[in-house]
Amino acid sequence: MEMARVIVDVPSKDTDRPFDYLIPEELRPWVEVGSRVGVPFGHRTLQGFVVSLHPRPEMDTAKMKPIQEVLDVMPPLSPELIELGEWMKERYACRYISALQSMLPTALKGKAERYISLGNPEANAMDESDGLFAILPESELERDILGFVGQRGEVSLQQLTRAFPDAAAAIKALIGQGKLSEHQQIKDKLQKKTMKAIELAVSSEEARLTLDAFPAKAQRQKEVLQYILEMEDFLPISQKELLQTLGVSAGTVKGLADKGLITIEDIEIFRDPYRGRHFTPSEPLALTPEQQVVYRSVVRKLDEHEHGVFLLHGVTGSGKTEIYLQTIQRCLDQDRQAIVLVPEISLTPQMVERFKGRFGDRVAVMHSRLSDGERYDEWRKIREGRASVVVGARSAVFAPFDRLGLIIMDEEHESSYKQEETPKYHARDVAVHRASMIGAAVILGSATPSLESYYAAKSQSRDDFAPLLLEMPSRALGNKLPGVHVVDMREELREGNRSMFSRSLHAAISSRLERGEQTVLLLNRRGYSTFVMCRSCGYVAGCPECDISLTYHQKSNNLRCHYCGYAAQAPEVCPDCGSEHIRYFGTGTQRVEEELAKLFPGIRVIRMDVDTTTEKGSHEKLLKQFRDKKGDVLLGTQMVAKGLDFPDVTLVGVITADSALNLPDFRAAEKTFQLLTQVAGRAGRHHLPGEVVIQSYTPEHYSIIHASSHDYLSFVKDELKHRKALHYPPYCRLILVTLSHEQLPLLVRMAENFAATIKYESDRRGWFGSLDRFDASALDILGPVASPIPRLKNRYRFQCMIKWRGTMDAVSLVRSVAEKLQDSARDSKLQISIDVDPQMLM
Repeated sequence: MEMARVIVDVPSKDTDRPFDYLIPEELRPWVEVGSRVGVPFGHRTLQGFVVSLHPRPEMDTAKMKPIQEVLDVMPPLSPELIELGEWMKERYACRYISALQSMLPTALKGKAERYISLGNPEANAMDESDGLFAILPESELERDILGFVGQRGEVSLQQLTRAFPDAAAAIKALIGQGKLSEHQQIKDKLQKKTMKAIELAVSSEEARLTLDAFPAKAQRQKEVLQYILEMEDFLPISQKELLQTLGVSAGTVKGLADKGLITIEDIEIFRDPYRGRHFTPSEPLALTPEQQVVYRSVVRKLDEHEHGVFLLHGVTGSGKTEIYLQTIQRCLDQDRQAIVLVPEISLTPQMVERFKGRFGDRVAVMHSRLSDGERYDEWRKIREGRASVVVGARSAVFAPFDRLGLIIMDEEHESSYKQEETPKYHARDVAVHRASMIGAAVILGSATPSLESYYAAKSQSRDDFAPLLLEMPSRALGNKLPGVHVVDMREELREGNRSMFSRSLHAAISSRLERGEQTVLLLNRRGYSTFVMCRSCGYVAGCPECDISLTYHQKSNNLRCHYCGYAAQAPEVCPDCGSEHIRYFGTGTQRVEEELAKLFPGIRVIRMDVDTTTEKGSHEKLLKQFRDKKGDVLLGTQMVAKGLDFPDVTLVGVITADSALNLPDFRAAEKTFQLLTQVAGRAGRHHLPGEVVIQSYTPEHYSIIHASSHDYLSFVKDELKHRKALHYPPYCRLILVTLSHEQLPLLVRMAENFAATIKYESDRRGWFGSLDRFDASALDILGPVASPIPRLKNRYRFQCMIKWRGTMDAVSLVRSVAEKLQDSARDSKLQISIDVDPQMLM
């Protein structure tokens, strides 16, 4: 026997290491690195992943347990992905099993189920007069239980207890006597989808000869056979559809099978989310001189099979997508594979159409709006080699390709590439590391690159991430970037305009309606209004479990917490003082829609926000309506700012440009600049000139000034001054540690203990010190302080921010201190979350 090292599915500190298991001879051909296996662990059977194989050691292996089962014919994880998981464990201070599980679709996150079968025959008195080998038990109930199991061979414990709901004692007794046997088996959450399918069992000529020989009483069978012969080009066909089409019974079809004329078999169906959709084929476009420079730079690395990272800074409309398509084609010509990552919010049907139109069925698509079954089948399409290109959100970076040559990350600045649940990985860094392991190229594309990426490219500051900067400052069609007009809403108010629309935006919308052109309106919020406040006493309706205000939703007339899901009816009077002067403040998409209807009677508004896009296919349906000019205005939150390309959109209006500036986040100015630049790029992308109107209460802020002139470089210059003065990325790296507990005094004590230990341990290593000296390695800690949202789901929250610069292993230090603190407070329900390179500071 050989030995396998297995990571078991228990995400705890004590099990965060490989365990040794023997490989039985009969399983040896099936066990590989990356295999999913069922292994005994304590008194349970657990799922695990084989991370390495070794010869059987010479030491005594009597106590070593064998692997019980192999769960897949083909290992779901490659050795390369296993190695990537180990890197993620160290990089993001997460458990090894958490990193590996994040690479798989939900369907493969199996759990053990208990199964019951007949026990050892010697433990029973057998009577062979019955064909079932009836067992002669002591009671009628036990006889019924054993007969039920014997007829089926094996049943799940859940199935058995459903059939005999009050027989727990009898079942336990039969197991104890050895008359029943219990074992555990790993079952996936989702099974492959199958259908009963019909195919001819004889040649078509033989079947036609048989038609005339059917007796009159078998007329219905004759009709069925006639239909199957007519559908011969489409065989096998679904039995269900056949029954519905002809209106016959299953018995009629079975009669044909009994005559040996047809076969009825269960066949697998792949759940294709784009089944029945036609994608118009597209041809490569001639590249502009700017595009050719970029293309040649990337292709040089592809042709040499060398690792290279490129930061593609191209203005909106510069033709980045065509670069992606043509470099992918070069990759496919080399018999290699490609991954295209796009932010979830930008994964529109329009984006999918571009790749499906160029590469057809070779494209698999993975995003959260697919069902679990569809995601599972798209993942299998990739693993089984039926797809060469995957387009998806951040988890598509783990696509199980074995000849990966290119990873493209569009809108690389997007914070949604960072996962906010464990493991808290950033898809950009995972993509770069994965590519470096196998000699693949990486393109990071954006009109507004993140400051970290741009600074690394300009200064070559980080050894593990120093991309080559490629720039495309002109639009591919030669048209100009749209003119931007910033409106000071304070001035509008002073001049008596109390509407949410400035006079210039009102006039611009009117002119578009007259000319039959389209408008995109961005509101950087959701819900009808931001909060409910009493104008008599100042009461604000807040969540009882989280320290944030509730959002009012007009359609259901209720208040909701967008963090924990708490909901309540909207009050008619103030709960504190009883006043009727309780009003809804702020601006939401529903309210903007109502205001548009009042100001422009007959206007057709298509609203896209969290509330209107919850149903499957809703994104596609709404965007198709807008593309077909069934709407004059596309109104929405951030999802209308990215990836959309409509030829008749000539006006973009931003109603609340400042809302993101007021968030407690050092990236607030950067996110505001990026959002305004992205949404401005939706206007005038084709033959018609575009115009952008930005409404702001702080038009003097540098992020709004530079966004209005499409001046990324000036924004970077101003923003880097602030970052350098305050020691924020890219001039250091961050770790955000959040501690939470139900009891505030205990939490404060633990948080202070954590911060003091970090200071002591880093000082002992010679790391602790001020970051003011930019030429030296240093580590500093801020806090503990209450988190921006100090209570969430009835748990108080405190946070510490660790800043560091240099080559020190700060992640390991923080992880070891957190684990020691949790060990000492194991009974106190203290939770500690570690977020390396955080994107969200809330």
